[in-house]
Amino acid sequence: MRFLIVRTEIRAAADTDIAAAWAGGGRLRDETNAPEPRRQVVHAEDRDAALLLARALSTVGAVRAGRHRVKVLPIEEMHPGHPYQWGAS
Repeated sequence: MRFLIVRTEIRAAADTDIAAAWAGGGRLRDETNAPEPRRQVVHAEDRDAALLLARALSTVGAVRAGRHRVKVLPIEEMHPGHPYQWGAS
């Protein structure tokens, strides 16, 4: 299975938006409709390589300071009928 490792900027959220999301039971952020801005994208062919690259990207100063985050996303279907498919290639 292939993976996509992405370093993104973290969007700030106002306290009123957080309170409204909690009160209404909704989501504060919906990554499918409005993803965070990407800063760096790397591909890996297996899970071990993806985690190694994610650890390396996590040492970037902006990630350590909390301004960016690192995400590891599978980009192929895990098995037929799996509910989360990020896009087959």
